[in-house]
Amino acid sequence: MWDIFTGADAWVALVTLTFLEIVLGIDNIVFISIAANKLPPKDQRRATNVGLLLAMVQRIILLFAVSFLIGLRNPFYYIKTSWLTVGISGQALILFFGGLFLLYKSTSEIHEKVELPEHDEDAINAKNITSFSKAIVQIVIIDFIFSIDSILTAVGMTNGLGEKPMDALILMIIAVVISILIMMLFANPIRIFINKHPSMQLLALSFLILIGFMLIAEAAHLSHTKVFGQEIGVIPKGYLYFAIAFSLLVEFLNIKMRKKEQSFTKDDQV
Repeated sequence: MWDIFTGADAWVALVTLTFLEIVLGIDNIVFISIAANKLPPKDQRRATNVGLLLAMVQRIILLFAVSFLIGLRNPFYYIKTSWLTVGISGQALILFFGGLFLLYKSTSEIHEKVELPEHDEDAINAKNITSFSKAIVQIVIIDFIFSIDSILTAVGMTNGLGEKPMDALILMIIAVVISILIMMLFANPIRIFINKHPSMQLLALSFLILIGFMLIAEAAHLSHTKVFGQEIGVIPKGYLYFAIAFSLLVEFLNIKMRKKEQSFTKDDQV
C-alpha cells in the first residue's frame, strides 16, 4: 500500500500538494475565524478546531467519492467524425469538467482578490450566528464550497501516480490531513504571513490555472481523443512541479529583496 512512496514523484507531489492545500485554505481559515468570532470568547477556539476537523472529514469523504468516479474508465459513449474521435467515460468527464471549474474558479478568485477584496468577508459578516451549532453548520457549508477546488487540485496533482488507484487516494488523504493539522496548529501565523504577502495566494490561484489545463488535457488523453488524426498526448507532471517550484523560488527571492529594501529605507531615515 505504501509502495508509492518509493518514488521521488510521490514525495514531490505530497509536499507540493500540502503547500497548495494550506495556501488555498487561507480563505477557509479567514471565514472560519469570522464565523467563530461571533461566538463568546470561550467557544471561539473550540469552534475553529471542530470546524477544521469536520473540514478534514468532509474532504476525505469527497476524495473517496471523486476517486470512485475517476475509477469509471470504460467509455460508455463514442464520438467519431471525420476530424474528431473521443471515447467518453466517467473519468474523462470528471477530469474535463473539473478542469473547466478550476479555470473558472481561479480566474474569478483572482478577479475578486484584486477588484473586490472584501466581497466574501462581507457576505459572511452579514449572516447572523447566535449559537455554537449554527457556527459549526456555517463553517461546514463554507468549507464544502472551498473543498471543491481543493479536491480537484489534489486529483490534478496525483492522478496517474502509483501503480494502483488507491496509491493516489492515499497520497491525497495524507496531504489533506497534514494541511488541516498545520492549519489547526499555525492558523494565525499562516494567516499573518499570507496577509503580509498576498502575492503568495495569487500565485497559488495561478497554479490552479495550470492544474485546470492539465486536467482538461489529461481527460482528452485518457479518452484517446484524436483531432485530425493526432492523439492528445500526456503532459508529464514534472513540468507542472518545475513551474510551481520555479515560481515559488522567484517569489521567495522577491520577498527577501523587498525586506532588504525596507531595511535600507529604515536605515536611511534614521
